[in-house]
Amino acid sequence: MHYTLCDLIADLTQNSAEAQAKKITVELLETDKDLTVYIRDDGKGMSPEVLQKASNPFYTDGIKHPKRKIGLGIPFLIQTASDTGGSWDIQSKEGEGTTVTARFDLTNIDTPPIGDVPLLFRQILTFPGGCEMQIIRKKNTKTSEFEYDFLRSDLLDALGGLETAGDQALLLDFLQSQEDQSGD
Repeated sequence: MHYTLCDLIADLTQNSAEAQAKKITVELLETDKDLTVYIRDDGKGMSPEVLQKASNPFYTDGIKHPKRKIGLGIPFLIQTASDTGGSWDIQSKEGEGTTVTARFDLTNIDTPPIGDVPLLFRQILTFPGGCEMQIIRKKNTKTSEFEYDFLRSDLLDALGGLETAGDQALLLDFLQSQEDQSGD
């Protein structure tokens, strides 16, 4: 299992980036009871046969990582969601893209902690390849309520780049300010 749900989300988002997606949308909806995650991409997608095999931890296409004999992102998603009272779904069409949906029961004692959402977003926004990425975040809990939505291209316009340590520090400051809208 992953240490945090953010680690799992980063892993699954990396799959989208490596599937030659031109646009990836990552949406996190958080309540006191649930974290629902949607990761949508317009990448190469998977055939029904490959999608079925992808849930097996001992399956890999051998292309992305030629020396690896295993692929754990989707199996970890399935295990984490299923073993903690959550749910998961993967829809994919070859040549059109993939949508991963997961709901995690935050009240289940075995559900990993969410993790650091601003650091997650900084990590995925700086993946190589330069695809467009949309981040959608909504939180509605007893202690905090906010939402934000932005595009990677808008951040690039504002910052000029995401490669330097200074750019990444400004990006993290921005992401943390979005999370702090509630005054927590």
